[in-house]
Amino acid sequence: MKLIQVLGPGCSKCEKLKHNAEEAVRQSGVEAIVEKITDINVITGFGVMMTPALAVDGEVKIVGKVPSANEIAKLLA
Repeated sequence: MKLIQVLGPGCSKCEKLKHNAEEAVRQSGVEAIVEKITDINVITGFGVMMTPALAVDGEVKIVGKVPSANEIAKLLA
């Protein structure tokens, strides 16, 4: 099972990224957990200085933009 983490303080872009990540999981059929991380100390622990960001299995894949559900699904394949 994959772990998808949305890193961000809770702004509208962060919420959109979470929504797109959940949609990507539905589209791809991959077993995954989507979690939202808002703790700035945890976010910076990933080395992320710009949000929103997306990590898959602990590895940061996207920073500073909101990819579409299709783009995220490709990362899960």
